[in-house]
Amino acid sequence: MNQTVPPCPDDASFGAETRSSTTDIRRVRSNPDYWYPVAWSHELKAGKTIGTRYAGTPIALVRPVEGPVFALEDRCAHRQVPLSKGVVSGSSVKCCYHGWAYGRSGRCIDVPYLGKGKLPNGVRTFPCREQNGMIFVFPGDPEKAQSVPLAPHLAKADNPAYKTRYFGRKVGCHYSFMHENLMDMNHQFMHSKQMGQMKPRFLGQKREPGLVEARYSFARTGGKQPYGEALIFGERRDASDKFQHRDVMTIRTEYPYQTLRIQTGDEDPVMDLWIVYTPQSADELTNRTFGLLSVKRPKIPGILDLAWPLLVAFTERIFAEDREIVELEQTAWRELGGDHNVEVFPVINALRALLVECGIPPASESHA
Repeated sequence: MNQTVPPCPDDASFGAETRSSTTDIRRVRSNPDYWYPVAWSHELKAGKTIGTRYAGTPIALVRPVEGPVFALEDRCAHRQVPLSKGVVSGSSVKCCYHGWAYGRSGRCIDVPYLGKGKLPNGVRTFPCREQNGMIFVFPGDPEKAQSVPLAPHLAKADNPAYKTRYFGRKVGCHYSFMHENLMDMNHQFMHSKQMGQMKPRFLGQKREPGLVEARYSFARTGGKQPYGEALIFGERRDASDKFQHRDVMTIRTEYPYQTLRIQTGDEDPVMDLWIVYTPQSADELTNRTFGLLSVKRPKIPGILDLAWPLLVAFTERIFAEDREIVELEQTAWRELGGDHNVEVFPVINALRALLVECGIPPASESHA
């Protein structure tokens, strides 16, 4: 795939904060001209089809017995019945109602009770690819699909020196809440029950077209290190000076994806996270999270595999707290009728500006 600059404005850092401060970010739609995961590979068996969504658009994923996965709009052109309820036959899918068949191009290739010369138009098709255990679609302009990049290596999923967890949930909030939650490490106060008392130090940010990055270090001020964290760092740590602000956590939103890495100096990261929030409902106030969390294997062979359930449980508890809080934020937005957030952290204001720039503004603004 050709690597080109993503379709965010080149003047990303000029005048953006002013625009974002006057726009309700929770009404900004995601930009469809990117690759979004819509299902895990294991969810779609050979010779089967399943239904999924991007921002309210129903999508049928089809895996022939032979050949790659393809994606069609999940509505038969005849009676609008979901094609995901149909039957895969060869390299096509047949609607469960009258047997109309569609190939990977979306063209109708057979209506059992019509002659071959009388076939109707087909259905919309989406560029589709499979990578790192996920099925991606390009829901925007298909002409752009070949020029918009998706990193060839997500987290460290292909690196045998790491063990990778694949995780995700449906979350009842606008995707912007998720970006803000991960980027702002000052919310570690909320996780004190799981992680002990941690004091973050903000080390600075980077702002480029299509990108915002924040860097942090941490010091433990109280409580014991949880076992899950010890597995990530490969060692037990206390609150002594030698462990304070030792590691650097780098969090990046490179629209529409986020990454988080923890490393010491020039050493390989001990943890590498890649995550994206695919909008589900038409109003984009729900999302489905797809995440890859890679943890570096310690020197003792097999110990990470044995202790993996502990790390999974630890990260699940952290994510559960994050999910609860962003859904509470979304509830407040609904009750107040809009975004009343008073944001004072510079990197989050930069992030909000980025999401406004790269997203699709509300209809009232797009026609202004």
